[in-house]
Amino acid sequence: MRLTLVHPCIGRRPGEPYIKAWQMEPLPPATLAGLTPPGWDVRFHDDRMEPIPFDEPTDLVAISVETYTARRAYQIASEYRRRGVPVVMGGFHATLVPEEVSRFCEALVVGEAEGVWPTVLADAAAGRLKRVYRGEGRPGLSGLRPDRSIFAGKTYLPIGLVEAGRGCHFKCEFCAVTSYFGATQTRRPVDDVIREVREVTEAGRKLLFFVDDNITSNMDQAKELFRALKHEKVRWVSQASINAAHDPEYLTLLGESGCQGVLIGFETLNEANLVQMRKRFNTMRGGYAKALENLRRHGVRLYATFVVGYDQDTEASVDQALRFALDHKFYIAAFNHLTPFPGTALYDRLEAEGRLRYDAWWLDPAYRYNEVPFWPARMTPEQVRASCVQARARFYRWRSIARRSLDRVNAGNAFMWSAFWTINSMLRAEVDQRDGYPLGDLGWTGELIEASHAEPFSLATSPRGALEAWAA
Repeated sequence: MRLTLVHPCIGRRPGEPYIKAWQMEPLPPATLAGLTPPGWDVRFHDDRMEPIPFDEPTDLVAISVETYTARRAYQIASEYRRRGVPVVMGGFHATLVPEEVSRFCEALVVGEAEGVWPTVLADAAAGRLKRVYRGEGRPGLSGLRPDRSIFAGKTYLPIGLVEAGRGCHFKCEFCAVTSYFGATQTRRPVDDVIREVREVTEAGRKLLFFVDDNITSNMDQAKELFRALKHEKVRWVSQASINAAHDPEYLTLLGESGCQGVLIGFETLNEANLVQMRKRFNTMRGGYAKALENLRRHGVRLYATFVVGYDQDTEASVDQALRFALDHKFYIAAFNHLTPFPGTALYDRLEAEGRLRYDAWWLDPAYRYNEVPFWPARMTPEQVRASCVQARARFYRWRSIARRSLDRVNAGNAFMWSAFWTINSMLRAEVDQRDGYPLGDLGWTGELIEASHAEPFSLATSPRGALEAWAA
Protein backbone atom coordinates (compact mmCIF):
# COMPACT_ATOMS: atom_id res chain seq x y z
CA MET A 1 0.00 0.00 0.00
CA ARG A 2 1.19 3.51 -0.84
CA LEU A 3 0.75 6.45 1.55
CA THR A 4 1.39 10.04 0.50
CA LEU A 5 1.95 12.71 3.15
CA VAL A 6 1.55 16.33 2.04
CA HIS A 7 2.56 19.52 3.88
CA PRO A 8 0.57 22.44 2.38
CA CYS A 9 1.97 25.92 1.89
CA ILE A 10 -0.02 29.05 2.75
CA GLY A 11 -0.74 29.98 -0.86
CA ARG A 12 0.69 31.27 -4.11
CA ARG A 13 0.37 34.14 -6.51
CA PRO A 14 -0.12 33.11 -10.16
CA GLY A 15 3.14 32.56 -11.98
CA GLU A 16 5.28 33.00 -8.87
CA PRO A 17 7.12 30.45 -6.74
CA TYR A 18 6.37 30.18 -3.06
CA ILE A 19 7.80 32.77 -0.68
CA LYS A 20 11.59 32.65 -0.65
CA ALA A 21 12.04 32.09 3.04
CA TRP A 22 13.93 29.81 5.35
CA GLN A 23 12.09 26.54 5.83
CA MET A 24 12.47 24.04 8.64
CA GLU A 25 11.59 20.37 8.51
CA PRO A 26 7.88 19.94 9.27
CA LEU A 27 7.68 17.58 12.22
CA PRO A 28 4.02 16.40 11.90
CA PRO A 29 4.53 14.35 8.70
CA ALA A 30 7.67 12.77 10.18
CA THR A 31 5.65 11.86 13.26
CA LEU A 32 2.94 10.27 11.11
CA ALA A 33 5.57 8.39 9.11
CA GLY A 34 7.02 7.09 12.38
CA LEU A 35 3.59 5.87 13.47
CA THR A 36 2.97 4.08 10.16
CA PRO A 37 3.29 0.28 10.45
CA PRO A 38 5.39 -1.83 8.07
CA GLY A 39 3.87 -2.68 4.73
CA TRP A 40 3.23 0.91 3.67
CA ASP A 41 5.36 2.72 1.09
CA VAL A 42 5.50 6.27 2.48
CA ARG A 43 6.17 9.30 0.30
CA PHE A 44 6.27 12.93 1.35
CA HIS A 45 5.78 16.17 -0.60
CA ASP A 46 6.39 19.66 0.80
CA ASP A 47 4.15 22.11 -1.06
CA ARG A 48 6.37 25.01 0.06
CA MET A 49 9.36 23.88 -1.97
CA GLU A 50 8.31 21.46 -4.71
CA PRO A 51 5.45 20.74 -7.10
CA ILE A 52 3.11 17.99 -5.94
CA PRO A 53 2.99 15.04 -8.40
CA PHE A 54 -0.76 14.53 -8.25
CA ASP A 55 -0.64 11.79 -10.88
CA GLU A 56 1.89 9.71 -8.94
CA PRO A 57 0.13 6.45 -7.96
CA THR A 58 -0.95 6.32 -4.32
CA ASP A 59 -3.62 4.62 -2.25
CA LEU A 60 -4.13 7.20 0.48
CA VAL A 61 -3.23 10.85 1.07
CA ALA A 62 -2.84 12.40 4.54
CA ILE A 63 -2.80 16.18 5.08
CA SER A 64 -2.32 18.02 8.38
CA VAL A 65 -4.40 21.20 8.24
CA GLU A 66 -3.59 24.48 9.98
CA THR A 67 -5.87 27.50 9.78
CA TYR A 68 -3.56 29.49 7.50
CA THR A 69 -3.08 26.52 5.16
CA ALA A 70 -6.72 25.33 5.14
CA ARG A 71 -7.69 26.84 1.78
CA ARG A 72 -4.60 25.41 0.08
CA ALA A 73 -5.11 22.06 1.83
CA TYR A 74 -8.63 21.81 0.39
CA GLN A 75 -7.30 22.56 -3.09
CA ILE A 76 -4.71 19.80 -2.74
CA ALA A 77 -7.30 17.37 -1.40
CA SER A 78 -9.64 18.14 -4.29
CA GLU A 79 -6.91 17.35 -6.83
CA TYR A 80 -6.35 13.91 -5.30
CA ARG A 81 -10.04 13.20 -4.79
CA ARG A 82 -10.76 14.15 -8.41
CA ARG A 83 -8.37 11.31 -9.28
CA GLY A 84 -10.24 8.87 -7.04
CA VAL A 85 -7.69 8.89 -4.19
CA PRO A 86 -9.16 9.02 -0.68
CA VAL A 87 -7.90 11.79 1.61
CA VAL A 88 -7.61 11.80 5.39
CA MET A 89 -7.18 15.12 7.22
CA GLY A 90 -6.10 16.00 10.74
CA GLY A 91 -4.24 18.70 12.62
CA PHE A 92 -5.28 21.72 14.70
CA HIS A 93 -7.83 23.07 12.24
CA ALA A 94 -9.49 19.68 11.83
CA THR A 95 -10.11 19.47 15.57
CA LEU A 96 -11.22 23.07 16.07
CA VAL A 97 -13.62 23.23 13.08
CA PRO A 98 -14.34 19.58 12.22
CA GLU A 99 -17.62 20.37 10.46
CA GLU A 100 -15.74 22.43 7.87
CA VAL A 101 -12.77 20.14 7.33
CA SER A 102 -14.95 17.04 7.02
CA ARG A 103 -16.45 18.50 3.83
CA PHE A 104 -13.16 18.04 1.97
CA CYS A 105 -11.96 14.57 2.96
CA GLU A 106 -13.07 10.97 3.25
CA ALA A 107 -11.85 10.61 6.84
CA LEU A 108 -11.20 13.05 9.66
CA VAL A 109 -8.70 12.52 12.50
CA VAL A 110 -9.50 14.66 15.50
CA GLY A 111 -7.00 15.30 18.23
CA GLU A 112 -3.63 13.60 18.37
CA ALA A 113 -2.82 10.81 15.93
CA GLU A 114 -1.17 8.45 18.41
CA GLY A 115 -3.50 5.58 19.13
CA VAL A 116 -5.71 6.03 16.06
CA TRP A 117 -3.31 6.24 13.11
CA PRO A 118 -2.65 2.47 12.76
CA THR A 119 -6.43 1.93 12.79
CA VAL A 120 -6.91 4.54 10.07
CA LEU A 121 -4.37 2.77 7.87
CA ALA A 122 -5.82 -0.68 8.56
CA ASP A 123 -9.29 0.54 7.64
CA ALA A 124 -7.96 2.24 4.49
CA ALA A 125 -6.21 -0.97 3.41
CA ALA A 126 -9.45 -2.89 3.93
CA GLY A 127 -11.51 -0.28 2.04
CA ARG A 128 -13.63 0.64 5.06
CA LEU A 129 -12.48 4.11 6.08
CA LYS A 130 -14.69 5.62 8.76
CA ARG A 131 -15.75 9.20 8.56
CA VAL A 132 -14.28 10.24 11.93
CA TYR A 133 -11.47 8.88 14.10
CA ARG A 134 -11.45 10.29 17.60
CA GLY A 135 -8.59 10.00 20.02
CA GLU A 136 -9.75 9.38 23.58
CA GLY A 137 -8.21 11.84 26.04
CA ARG A 138 -4.52 12.63 25.82
CA PRO A 139 -2.43 9.73 24.45
CA GLY A 140 0.89 8.84 25.99
CA LEU A 141 3.96 9.81 23.99
CA SER A 142 6.25 6.97 25.07
CA GLY A 143 7.97 5.28 22.14
CA LEU A 144 7.29 8.11 19.70
CA ARG A 145 9.89 7.93 16.90
CA PRO A 146 9.56 10.46 14.05
CA ASP A 147 10.81 9.08 10.73
CA ARG A 148 12.99 11.80 9.19
CA SER A 149 13.95 9.64 6.23
CA ILE A 150 11.01 11.21 4.40
CA PHE A 151 13.02 14.46 4.23
CA ALA A 152 15.78 12.92 2.10
CA GLY A 153 16.67 15.09 -0.89
CA LYS A 154 14.97 18.20 0.48
CA THR A 155 16.89 21.29 1.52
CA TYR A 156 15.89 22.55 4.94
CA LEU A 157 17.63 24.71 7.50
CA PRO A 158 20.23 22.73 9.49
CA ILE A 159 18.09 22.83 12.62
CA GLY A 160 16.85 19.64 14.25
CA LEU A 161 13.25 19.78 15.47
CA VAL A 162 12.56 17.64 18.54
CA GLU A 163 9.40 17.37 20.62
CA ALA A 164 9.67 16.89 24.38
CA GLY A 165 6.08 17.75 25.29
CA ARG A 166 2.75 18.94 23.91
CA GLY A 167 0.33 21.50 25.20
CA CYS A 168 0.40 24.15 27.91
CA HIS A 169 -1.50 24.52 31.16
CA PHE A 170 -2.17 28.24 30.70
CA LYS A 171 -5.50 29.40 29.25
CA CYS A 172 -4.58 32.43 27.12
CA GLU A 173 -7.66 33.73 25.31
CA PHE A 174 -6.10 33.88 21.83
CA CYS A 175 -4.25 30.57 21.91
CA ALA A 176 -5.36 27.65 19.72
CA VAL A 177 -3.03 25.37 21.69
CA THR A 178 -5.21 25.89 24.77
CA SER A 179 -8.35 24.99 22.84
CA TYR A 180 -6.77 21.98 21.16
CA PHE A 181 -5.20 20.38 24.24
CA GLY A 182 -7.69 21.58 26.84
CA ALA A 183 -5.06 23.52 28.84
CA THR A 184 -3.10 20.33 29.58
CA GLN A 185 0.37 19.10 28.73
CA THR A 186 1.78 15.64 28.10
CA ARG A 187 5.49 14.90 27.95
CA ARG A 188 7.69 12.22 26.48
CA PRO A 189 9.95 10.13 28.69
CA VAL A 190 13.32 11.85 29.04
CA ASP A 191 15.19 8.76 27.81
CA ASP A 192 13.16 8.84 24.58
CA VAL A 193 13.95 12.51 24.06
CA ILE A 194 17.67 12.03 24.68
CA ARG A 195 17.77 9.10 22.26
CA GLU A 196 16.22 11.29 19.56
CA VAL A 197 18.55 14.19 20.39
CA ARG A 198 21.52 11.92 19.77
CA GLU A 199 20.08 10.71 16.45
CA VAL A 200 19.48 14.27 15.27
CA THR A 201 22.89 15.56 16.28
CA GLU A 202 24.62 12.54 14.75
CA ALA A 203 22.85 13.47 11.51
CA GLY A 204 24.73 16.77 11.54
CA ARG A 205 22.25 19.19 13.11
CA LYS A 206 24.21 21.86 14.99
CA LEU A 207 21.22 23.45 16.70
CA LEU A 208 18.12 21.81 18.19
CA PHE A 209 14.71 23.41 18.39
CA PHE A 210 12.42 21.89 20.99
CA VAL A 211 9.06 22.62 19.41
CA ASP A 212 7.13 22.35 22.69
CA ASP A 213 4.32 24.87 23.02
CA ASN A 214 5.75 25.74 26.42
CA ILE A 215 8.77 23.73 27.46
CA THR A 216 8.38 24.89 31.09
CA SER A 217 4.67 24.16 31.47
CA ASN A 218 5.62 21.31 33.81
CA MET A 219 8.66 22.75 35.56
CA ASP A 220 9.75 19.59 37.40
CA GLN A 221 9.78 17.51 34.22
CA ALA A 222 11.48 20.32 32.32
CA LYS A 223 14.29 20.39 34.86
CA GLU A 224 14.66 16.60 34.57
CA LEU A 225 15.16 17.02 30.83
CA PHE A 226 17.65 19.86 31.29
CA ARG A 227 19.71 17.78 33.71
CA ALA A 228 19.89 14.98 31.14
CA LEU A 229 20.84 17.43 28.37
CA LYS A 230 23.81 18.65 30.41
CA HIS A 231 25.69 15.49 29.39
CA GLU A 232 24.90 15.75 25.68
CA LYS A 233 26.86 18.94 24.91
CA VAL A 234 24.19 20.25 22.52
CA ARG A 235 22.89 23.69 21.63
CA TRP A 236 19.14 24.19 21.77
CA VAL A 237 16.34 26.78 21.71
CA SER A 238 12.66 26.56 22.61
CA GLN A 239 9.54 28.41 23.76
CA ALA A 240 8.80 29.21 27.40
CA SER A 241 6.50 31.33 29.53
CA ILE A 242 8.03 34.26 31.38
CA ASN A 243 6.99 33.04 34.84
CA ALA A 244 9.84 30.53 34.63
CA ALA A 245 12.32 33.41 34.73
CA HIS A 246 11.73 33.68 38.48
CA ASP A 247 13.03 30.15 39.21
CA PRO A 248 16.80 30.29 39.97
CA GLU A 249 17.38 26.55 39.48
CA TYR A 250 15.64 26.65 36.11
CA LEU A 251 17.80 29.56 34.96
CA THR A 252 20.98 27.79 36.04
CA LEU A 253 19.96 24.56 34.29
CA LEU A 254 19.22 26.46 31.09
CA GLY A 255 22.85 27.46 30.74
CA GLU A 256 24.24 24.12 31.86
CA SER A 257 22.03 22.18 29.40
CA GLY A 258 23.14 24.15 26.33
CA CYS A 259 20.18 26.49 25.93
CA GLN A 260 21.03 29.26 23.46
CA GLY A 261 17.78 31.21 23.77
CA VAL A 262 14.05 31.04 24.34
CA LEU A 263 10.98 32.55 22.74
CA ILE A 264 8.86 34.39 25.29
CA GLY A 265 5.50 35.94 24.57
CA PHE A 266 5.56 39.37 26.18
CA GLU A 267 2.51 40.23 24.04
CA THR A 268 1.84 43.68 25.52
CA LEU A 269 3.06 46.21 28.08
CA ASN A 270 -0.51 47.11 29.03
CA GLU A 271 -1.81 45.30 32.11
CA ALA A 272 -5.46 45.72 31.08
CA ASN A 273 -4.63 43.90 27.85
CA LEU A 274 -2.90 41.14 29.81
CA VAL A 275 -6.00 40.72 31.96
CA GLN A 276 -8.20 40.49 28.87
CA MET A 277 -5.95 37.91 27.21
CA ARG A 278 -5.80 35.89 30.45
CA LYS A 279 -2.07 36.36 30.71
CA ARG A 280 -1.68 38.38 33.87
CA PHE A 281 0.94 35.89 35.06
CA ASN A 282 3.38 37.83 32.86
CA THR A 283 3.57 40.50 35.57
CA MET A 284 4.03 38.20 38.57
CA ARG A 285 6.88 38.60 41.07
CA GLY A 286 8.24 41.92 39.86
CA GLY A 287 6.97 41.70 36.30
CA TYR A 288 9.01 42.21 33.15
CA ALA A 289 11.76 44.22 34.82
CA LYS A 290 12.67 41.52 37.33
CA ALA A 291 12.23 38.68 34.82
CA LEU A 292 14.51 40.38 32.29
CA GLU A 293 17.07 41.10 34.98
CA ASN A 294 17.14 37.40 35.90
CA LEU A 295 17.35 36.23 32.29
CA ARG A 296 20.16 38.69 31.46
CA ARG A 297 22.14 37.68 34.52
CA HIS A 298 22.10 34.08 33.25
CA GLY A 299 22.93 35.04 29.67
CA VAL A 300 19.62 33.88 28.14
CA ARG A 301 19.02 35.26 24.64
CA LEU A 302 15.44 36.23 23.90
CA TYR A 303 13.10 36.02 20.96
CA ALA A 304 10.43 38.41 22.21
CA THR A 305 6.98 38.38 20.64
CA PHE A 306 4.34 41.12 20.81
CA VAL A 307 0.73 41.05 19.67
CA VAL A 308 -1.11 44.15 18.45
CA GLY A 309 -4.87 44.63 18.34
CA TYR A 310 -6.15 44.13 21.86
CA ASP A 311 -8.70 46.61 23.13
CA GLN A 312 -6.27 49.01 24.81
CA ASP A 313 -3.83 49.14 21.89
CA THR A 314 -3.12 52.36 20.00
CA GLU A 315 -0.36 53.38 17.62
CA ALA A 316 1.41 54.93 20.61
CA SER A 317 1.38 51.61 22.49
CA VAL A 318 2.98 49.86 19.49
CA ASP A 319 5.76 52.47 19.53
CA GLN A 320 6.15 51.83 23.25
CA ALA A 321 6.56 48.10 22.67
CA LEU A 322 9.12 48.77 19.93
CA ARG A 323 11.15 51.04 22.22
CA PHE A 324 10.99 48.37 24.92
CA ALA A 325 12.35 45.77 22.48
CA LEU A 326 15.13 48.05 21.29
CA ASP A 327 16.10 49.17 24.81
CA HIS A 328 16.42 45.56 25.96
CA LYS A 329 18.38 44.61 22.82
CA PHE A 330 16.42 41.42 22.19
CA TYR A 331 18.16 38.88 19.97
CA ILE A 332 15.12 38.96 17.66
CA ALA A 333 11.54 40.18 18.06
CA ALA A 334 8.17 39.80 16.36
CA PHE A 335 5.34 42.31 16.14
CA ASN A 336 2.22 40.51 14.88
CA HIS A 337 -1.41 41.49 14.70
CA LEU A 338 -3.88 39.65 16.88
CA THR A 339 -5.45 36.75 15.00
CA PRO A 340 -8.77 35.22 16.05
CA PHE A 341 -8.32 31.52 15.31
CA PRO A 342 -11.52 29.47 15.13
CA GLY A 343 -12.25 27.45 18.23
CA THR A 344 -10.53 29.90 20.59
CA ALA A 345 -12.12 31.96 23.33
CA LEU A 346 -10.98 35.09 21.46
CA TYR A 347 -12.83 34.08 18.30
CA ASP A 348 -15.99 33.31 20.23
CA ARG A 349 -15.84 36.67 22.05
CA LEU A 350 -15.28 38.73 18.90
CA GLU A 351 -18.03 36.82 17.12
CA ALA A 352 -20.45 37.49 19.98
CA GLU A 353 -19.52 41.18 19.89
CA GLY A 354 -20.12 41.37 16.14
CA ARG A 355 -16.52 42.37 15.46
CA LEU A 356 -15.46 39.74 12.90
CA ARG A 357 -14.99 41.13 9.40
CA TYR A 358 -15.38 37.73 7.67
CA ASP A 359 -17.53 34.69 8.32
CA ALA A 360 -14.40 32.56 7.96
CA TRP A 361 -11.39 34.71 7.07
CA TRP A 362 -9.18 31.71 6.29
CA LEU A 363 -11.51 30.67 3.45
CA ASP A 364 -12.53 34.06 2.08
CA PRO A 365 -10.94 34.69 -1.37
CA ALA A 366 -10.63 38.40 -0.51
CA TYR A 367 -8.57 37.86 2.64
CA ARG A 368 -4.80 38.43 2.46
CA TYR A 369 -2.01 37.55 4.86
CA ASN A 370 -1.31 40.33 7.39
CA GLU A 371 -4.83 41.72 7.03
CA VAL A 372 -6.59 42.13 10.38
CA PRO A 373 -9.81 40.07 10.15
CA PHE A 374 -11.70 41.85 12.95
CA TRP A 375 -12.52 45.36 14.13
CA PRO A 376 -10.07 46.51 16.85
CA ALA A 377 -11.39 48.80 19.58
CA ARG A 378 -9.05 51.81 19.29
CA MET A 379 -7.37 51.37 15.92
CA THR A 380 -8.54 50.61 12.42
CA PRO A 381 -7.58 47.26 10.93
CA GLU A 382 -5.22 49.06 8.55
CA GLN A 383 -3.56 50.95 11.42
CA VAL A 384 -2.89 47.66 13.20
CA ARG A 385 -1.42 46.09 10.06
CA ALA A 386 0.74 49.10 9.22
CA SER A 387 1.95 49.49 12.81
CA CYS A 388 3.16 45.88 12.88
CA VAL A 389 5.03 46.23 9.57
CA GLN A 390 6.59 49.54 10.63
CA ALA A 391 7.69 48.14 14.00
CA ARG A 392 9.38 45.19 12.28
CA ALA A 393 11.08 47.51 9.80
CA ARG A 394 12.45 49.71 12.56
CA PHE A 395 13.58 46.81 14.73
CA TYR A 396 15.45 45.25 11.81
CA ARG A 397 17.18 48.39 10.56
CA TRP A 398 20.90 47.80 10.03
CA ARG A 399 21.65 50.32 12.77
CA SER A 400 19.46 48.41 15.22
CA ILE A 401 20.94 45.06 14.20
CA ALA A 402 24.48 46.36 14.65
CA ARG A 403 23.68 47.88 18.04
CA ARG A 404 22.03 44.71 19.30
CA SER A 405 24.89 42.56 17.99
CA LEU A 406 27.24 44.26 20.46
CA ASP A 407 25.15 43.34 23.46
CA ARG A 408 27.10 41.04 25.77
CA VAL A 409 24.30 38.44 25.88
CA ASN A 410 23.72 38.33 22.12
CA ALA A 411 27.47 38.13 21.50
CA GLY A 412 27.98 35.56 24.25
CA ASN A 413 29.59 32.98 21.95
CA ALA A 414 30.86 32.89 18.39
CA PHE A 415 28.25 30.43 17.16
CA MET A 416 25.26 32.46 18.31
CA TRP A 417 26.86 35.77 17.29
CA SER A 418 27.30 34.44 13.76
CA ALA A 419 23.74 33.11 13.81
CA PHE A 420 22.55 36.51 15.05
CA TRP A 421 23.68 38.21 11.85
CA THR A 422 22.25 35.47 9.63
CA ILE A 423 18.85 35.39 11.34
CA ASN A 424 18.47 39.15 11.65
CA SER A 425 19.42 39.64 8.00
CA MET A 426 16.80 37.10 6.95
CA LEU A 427 14.14 38.73 9.09
CA ARG A 428 15.07 42.14 7.72
CA ALA A 429 14.48 40.83 4.20
CA GLU A 430 11.11 39.40 5.25
CA VAL A 431 9.66 42.49 6.97
CA ASP A 432 6.84 42.82 4.45
CA GLN A 433 7.43 39.82 2.20
CA ARG A 434 4.20 38.09 3.25
CA ASP A 435 2.22 41.31 3.34
CA GLY A 436 -0.87 40.89 1.14
CA TYR A 437 -0.05 37.26 0.36
CA PRO A 438 -3.05 35.12 -0.67
CA LEU A 439 -4.30 32.08 1.20
CA GLY A 440 -4.56 29.27 -1.31
CA ASP A 441 -3.11 29.10 -4.81
CA LEU A 442 -4.70 31.92 -6.84
CA GLY A 443 -3.50 30.25 -10.02
CA TRP A 444 -5.35 27.02 -9.26
CA THR A 445 -8.16 26.51 -11.77
CA GLY A 446 -9.85 23.48 -10.27
CA GLU A 447 -12.99 23.32 -8.16
CA LEU A 448 -13.17 22.37 -4.50
CA ILE A 449 -14.73 18.94 -4.26
CA GLU A 450 -16.92 18.53 -1.22
CA ALA A 451 -17.58 15.14 0.32
CA SER A 452 -21.00 13.55 0.02
CA HIS A 453 -21.34 11.62 3.26
CA ALA A 454 -24.52 9.76 4.00
CA GLU A 455 -24.21 10.44 7.73
CA PRO A 456 -24.70 14.12 8.64
CA PHE A 457 -22.00 15.69 10.75
CA SER A 458 -23.61 17.46 13.72
CA LEU A 459 -22.01 19.69 16.30
CA ALA A 460 -23.68 17.72 19.07
CA THR A 461 -21.64 14.63 18.20
CA SER A 462 -18.61 16.43 16.82
CA PRO A 463 -15.09 15.64 18.03
CA ARG A 464 -14.68 19.24 19.19
CA GLY A 465 -17.70 18.84 21.45
CA ALA A 466 -16.22 15.65 22.88
CA LEU A 467 -12.89 17.38 23.48
CA GLU A 468 -14.55 20.31 25.23
CA ALA A 469 -16.47 17.95 27.49
CA TRP A 470 -13.31 16.02 28.31
CA ALA A 471 -11.30 19.20 29.03
CA ALA A 472 -14.02 20.50 31.34
